[in-house]
Amino acid sequence: MIHVDQTSPISATTLLASLKRAVEQELERKRRLGHYYVADENGQIVFQGDDAPVEKQKNN
Repeated sequence: MIHVDQTSPISATTLLASLKRAVEQELERKRRLGHYYVADENGQIVFQGDDAPVEKQKNN
């Protein structure tokens, strides 16, 4: 059995800051490796990065 001694609870602010930092580090790693990533901007899916797929417009 694993026992974790936690003297004070982690606040939501601390947790959010930690998650933001982790995402920023991962996105930077992907950028350095030349990988693209997918994000949501204003409700639209966008591909970011040098090797991101290019979506062709439909002529309807």
